[in-house]
Amino acid sequence: MTVLTRTIAELRSALTRLVAEREAHSVGLVPTMGALHQGHAAIMRAARADNPVVCASLFVNPLQFESPLDLELYPRDLDADMALCEAEGVDLVLAPEVEEMYPNHPDSPIVRVTSGHMGQILEGASRPGHFDGVATVVSKLFNIFDPEGPARLKAYFGQKDAQQLMIVSRMVADLDFPVTIVPVPTQREESGLALSSRNLLLTEEHRRAATALSSALFELRDRAAHGADWDLSGLRRQVREAPDVILDYLEVVDPGTLLPTESLPALALIAAYVGSVRLIDNIELPAH
Repeated sequence: MTVLTRTIAELRSALTRLVAEREAHSVGLVPTMGALHQGHAAIMRAARADNPVVCASLFVNPLQFESPLDLELYPRDLDADMALCEAEGVDLVLAPEVEEMYPNHPDSPIVRVTSGHMGQILEGASRPGHFDGVATVVSKLFNIFDPEGPARLKAYFGQKDAQQLMIVSRMVADLDFPVTIVPVPTQREESGLALSSRNLLLTEEHRRAATALSSALFELRDRAAHGADWDLSGLRRQVREAPDVILDYLEVVDPGTLLPTESLPALALIAAYVGSVRLIDNIELPAH
């Protein structure tokens, strides 16, 4: 049975008890903003396979949103989220109110974690402050879910949010968090569209148009695999020609620095508005 907690104190008490009861050597954490889908389910299954205790957070973090309207429109369904957590064997869920995480918000938190240059490019250039918000809330979650004692915390992140994954991994290394970061492969619909909570906001017409993003990535991967010219300008034009799609960027970057590269292995990242919904995706370009 999945236990829902609404405060940090409740979560810590329940986690301490559960770790002791199971003599757990590790705790798996799946940080989320809710609106869970099968991509999250896959991440939870990975955590369940590795750990005696599995936890998840459901928190729509206001620090990640530049637009109040975007924050307001972000989908929320606690009952559905809890049902998915139950189905995937999650033991503990923390679903706090904003005031619980940030007392006196919006005047807090005063001290925040910066994501540096890695958070100012690509998705960060289009969403100023977004990755500082990610780094701040994730650092809090690592402290909240710290099992203490001999048990070790493992945090699971989907590779779909590649820039987020890289920034969190760098934060853990730079700030010496005693946390193991475990990446989980992107889950896709049959059409190739990467699973995302924001897909719930797409009309059927826009859902079809959105496959232009994954199609461009797949084509780029094929070209790279065969040593062909990547022709990024042509692929960008191809995405722009899809109905109701406004391309923000399609770039190939070094996986360790997020800076542009023409060498393999590399990571291709794409972001676009489909209608009014912003979508991101990425794909690895392995070395020959």
